[in-house]
Amino acid sequence: MSDRPVNEPEKTAEQVFAALADPTRRAILGELAARGPATATDLSGRLPITRQAIAKHLALLTDAGLVIPEPGERRRVRYRLHSTPMQVAQQFLAALARDWDSPLAALKAHLDGGAHLDGGQPPSR
Repeated sequence: MSDRPVNEPEKTAEQVFAALADPTRRAILGELAARGPATATDLSGRLPITRQAIAKHLALLTDAGLVIPEPGERRRVRYRLHSTPMQVAQQFLAALARDWDSPLAALKAHLDGGAHLDGGQPPSR
């Protein structure tokens, strides 16, 4: 592991990726995206998961910033999607892709330019 400091967008992206790694959490996010805010009880009625398990997953999704708990009537908490952390993770991936694209393009240009290990001509296409 590196000793370099982790910047905020990278930390946010890491939390998002960790949250999305679990298929149950992805299913919860999918339900919230499709049907809007819901309680843990609502979600347990829609998914084959206990309310207690849903509540644990919702806590992790809340910590990652992907859902926001909103107090409702009779102390019931409804959870709604929060897209900002997902956007930060997308920007992180886009920056990573840009960092890879330039060296990969240079390698491709080098290989396409006739620098072949066997010393022969580039293959015809």
